[in-house]
Amino acid sequence: MPRRIYLDHASTTPILPEAAAAMAEACGVWANPSSSHAEGRAVRAQLEDARRRIAAALGSDATLIFTSGATEAIELVFRRARAKSFIVSSVEHPAVLRSAPDARQIAVRADGTLDLDDLDRALEGAETPLVAVQSVNNETGVIHPIADIAARVHAAGGLLLTDCAQSAGKLPLPDADFLVIAAHKLGGPPGIGALLIRDTSKLDAIGGQEGGFRPGTAAVPAIMAFAAAVEADHAWYEEAVRLRAKLDAGILDSGGEVIGADAPRIATIAAYRMPGVTGAAQMMQFDLAGIAISAGSACASGSLKTSHVLTAMGWTEEAAREVIRVSFGPQTSEADIDALLAEWRALAGKRRAA
Repeated sequence: MPRRIYLDHASTTPILPEAAAAMAEACGVWANPSSSHAEGRAVRAQLEDARRRIAAALGSDATLIFTSGATEAIELVFRRARAKSFIVSSVEHPAVLRSAPDARQIAVRADGTLDLDDLDRALEGAETPLVAVQSVNNETGVIHPIADIAARVHAAGGLLLTDCAQSAGKLPLPDADFLVIAAHKLGGPPGIGALLIRDTSKLDAIGGQEGGFRPGTAAVPAIMAFAAAVEADHAWYEEAVRLRAKLDAGILDSGGEVIGADAPRIATIAAYRMPGVTGAAQMMQFDLAGIAISAGSACASGSLKTSHVLTAMGWTEEAAREVIRVSFGPQTSEADIDALLAEWRALAGKRRAA
């Protein structure tokens, strides 16, 4: 059976071998870390060691609390941050938009980067705002200028929440009040993530585990796998830079369009338009050819709705429906990119002939 090519790492990255091994080992000595007996204390020591290891690997000295993933961490901040108003970018992950459905939305420019002038307008007169802007857009890979955004938010007396699910382990963490991370985006298991808090006094505690911020028995085996994934060698990212540049050039040469081409973008996520062919049709054709890609965010790929990210960037509904997302991981090779380009050219050629 031919080897399938997986290019949907922005949706989830397969669990790294070292993470799976760490999880299996932790399962062999499992006990409740909140128990006071020797077994519980031993697992508690593992838990706290993993907490330190993850923070160190990410280069952060913030308080780290474990969550079930990025979605829970985002909802937790919106429910309990000491803020009186909400502002979010118009291209945030659906988890943010669901958590703050009535928030003031900040516009983006045509290249997908945040409109800083609109951010300034939103901050004028806002009372203790919580502002949410992702570090990297999950559909286009566009990188937002978080340092500049943070300076403006803090000058207005606000707090900044930054979703780093797509950038953690690949790019340095930005300076924000709250940072969100998901283990399964960087080779850890699903069901575990973290919230990094710069000042815990800005978030109301409710008691229980995780310093009172998140009750429930800690998933220590998953946490140990999380630590192993964060500590894994991420040198492959430099190769992703080269491969993404090759894919961009090949798509352009074949009559396609690169979304956000003029903006700074992470090397692991790219979105492309094939004029005249819907993303759903492309995705099915690539899947039949043994290549896994997606038509936008995995959280919305089964929806008939047009991508809110692309419409916010000014794309028409018809054009937005012709966009696919390709995302890279540790195993992505040049042969994978060559195979994708060959299939893209064949499909585009059929469209032109028709």
